[in-house]
Amino acid sequence: MMFGRYTAEGIRDISAARTDKAEDLIKEAGGKVKDGYALLGDVDLVLITEFKNNEQAMKASVGLAQLLGIGFTTAPAMEVDDFDKLIG
Repeated sequence: MMFGRYTAEGIRDISAARTDKAEDLIKEAGGKVKDGYALLGDVDLVLITEFKNNEQAMKASVGLAQLLGIGFTTAPAMEVDDFDKLIG
């Protein structure tokens, strides 16, 4: 999960073309965008992404901040059923 917060710089150039560039950057880092949502509140965006490892996620997170001027907090997540199997 990638949680984004707009900066003053990042909110200026919102467009579908910029979204496409962001998805391309995530793919170049080895990831995939499964879904994305714009939100109201403390977090402006949430991207549901899939990466093979944390290094790829970190590369994408930093790259997105450089490209978009949006700060991202990235949190690894797993489905609850998988979590139950891992822990139980």
